[in-house]
Amino acid sequence: MTPAGGRSRLKVGVVGIGWAGRQHLDAYAGRDDVEIIGVAGMEPDLLAELRDEYGVPHAVARWEDLIALEGLDAVSVAVPTFLHAPITVAALARGLHVLSEKPIARNGDEAQLMVDAARRAGRVLEIAFNHRRRGDITALKRVIDDGELGRPYYAKASWLRRSGIPSLGSWFTNRDMAGGGPLADIGVHVIDYALHLLGEPKVLSVSASAYSELGPQGRGGGTYGAQAAGSAFEVEDFASAFMRLEGGATLLVEAGWAAYREPEDLMDFRVYGTDGGAALSRVGGPQDAVETLRVFTEKGDHEPEVGPSLGHRGVVDDFLAAIRAGAAEWGRHDGSLALDRARIIDACYASAAQHREVHL
Repeated sequence: MTPAGGRSRLKVGVVGIGWAGRQHLDAYAGRDDVEIIGVAGMEPDLLAELRDEYGVPHAVARWEDLIALEGLDAVSVAVPTFLHAPITVAALARGLHVLSEKPIARNGDEAQLMVDAARRAGRVLEIAFNHRRRGDITALKRVIDDGELGRPYYAKASWLRRSGIPSLGSWFTNRDMAGGGPLADIGVHVIDYALHLLGEPKVLSVSASAYSELGPQGRGGGTYGAQAAGSAFEVEDFASAFMRLEGGATLLVEAGWAAYREPEDLMDFRVYGTDGGAALSRVGGPQDAVETLRVFTEKGDHEPEVGPSLGHRGVVDDFLAAIRAGAAEWGRHDGSLALDRARIIDACYASAAQHREVHL
């Protein structure tokens, strides 16, 4: 049973028609139990193209018009970060379930407003952490949970690019719109999958550094958008953070849009445990990445079987499953985990600015 009148098909809408919004549209379109009834975006030609491609009856420019659609059950929010909180809070107030892109918001205070709104409305609020739906992450999670590594005590995780700064002058490099640079943009994925793999230990303190060296010179953006020297660059282009975790373990996180390193993107995770260790890496671009996963133990080293990566399809499937689980379960999906990630990132930026360890 669905939350709106017992209909067999959930009626959904998508706000935002950039790369992320199209991932949501594609994932919804692949479900027989979903009807996409609305899409909102500011690019008229692309909006019309997506309307026709997905057979969407309502294509509007304003997100306010989309969330007001009759019969809407849920909405995806795939827009610049500064818009996550206002759209999500308004949608929840109308009784809609919300799936928002990461990061949940520009900072923890905005994220708290979103979580509070979900709790008041009694509706689902989920955040799109699609990388934890990768096949290699799922396989390593199974290894750790099965106890093969014993007790993990140290881990290192990163997402590094050589020339991956989103276009200078865009919302990505505007502090007020984005909330931060790579730590908030791609680092939030790293923090999420690292803590997920480690069993969600509480972060007790962080000691972080943030650098803005290449972006202000117009360097470091050949892959992800044209750069122009002299354009505004208000965020960091590289950050690292050392985190002390509850139980005594530690985690080192690196997130970089640009650095003089190998040309291929790298996402990795390495963990040392009392009975074994593991190394995971994903090298290359989104379409051609090569994933490797190795486990090291006294009994011998091996490469676990890795299943398919689900990406945004997995995110959307989980979101819809949470909705269909019924009102008794909705309170377990209120965005709290993403709020935790936001508080960690806030502490990292505070540590970097103050040149000291910050306790959470």
